[in-house]
Amino acid sequence: MSLPENFDIAERGNRARNFFMEGYNCCQAVLLAFSDILEANNLASQDLLKTIGSGFGGGFARMRQVCGSFSGCTVMAGFILPADTPDLARRKANYALVQEMAEVFKARNGGSIVCGELLGIKQPCKESPLPSERTADYYAKRPCPEIIRNAAMIVAEKMKEAAR
Repeated sequence: MSLPENFDIAERGNRARNFFMEGYNCCQAVLLAFSDILEANNLASQDLLKTIGSGFGGGFARMRQVCGSFSGCTVMAGFILPADTPDLARRKANYALVQEMAEVFKARNGGSIVCGELLGIKQPCKESPLPSERTADYYAKRPCPEIIRNAAMIVAEKMKEAAR
């Protein structure tokens, strides 16, 4: 996959954060931060990425499981090191990349890839499927914008490594 000459890791993190602040869910925000690159490489459109990421917000549809932004990392790993055939070596390389991303994600975000743990929810509870209203109070209470920024930066770092 070719990257633009002006590819900047921090800028990709800021893009993801901004998409989240516009109202996209955490997974969509990470994916959309790379939509221009995926489109330029004829891999995926922005509309497809919005669709793919739609159910991952809130740790799989507000079930507070795997963080949506880490799910975005996992999807992006498929573009960085695709395992698009049953080839075991390709699958191993993809899985290794996802595991590396998970370790870096945990190190940067409080030791977990689980949404509920990242949000400090001690006991799992059934939440409504209705997304939270995006208000200034919502953003002030959550670590999500920074977590999403970190997730996109991890993807950008891995993309840069793979492009070498």
